[in-house]
Amino acid sequence: GDAAMAAVPEVEIDPEGTFKYILVRLQRPGGQEQRDIVRGTKAAEFHNHIFEKVNPEMEKLGYECKCLGGGKIDHNSKDKKIRVFGLSTGYGKADHSVTVEILKKVYTDYEITWSDDKK
Repeated sequence: GDAAMAAVPEVEIDPEGTFKYILVRLQRPGGQEQRDIVRGTKAAEFHNHIFEKVNPEMEKLGYECKCLGGGKIDHNSKDKKIRVFGLSTGYGKADHSVTVEILKKVYTDYEITWSDDKK
């Protein structure tokens, strides 16, 4: 595998609260290997703010980034629950089921659910 790609954290989200998130696909230009990562933060007013931060970071590492869509994450660290829902106006709805599978790798002891609800 691609060691540098493996070094990129799969998930970077705020530890608490409800915030926007995006699902991003990393790929080496011309390479076969690809990886999907989840990024979300309350600091982002719009989904593209997250992408505008991630994209240059990943380009420096030699990846092309593609936003696969977005939504919202409700992270309750006290109850160890994460809910994935909603969509991004600009990027469309991410496949929340994919997002959940990625989150489960990191938050192994959490209850993680998703829905197509807007709120």
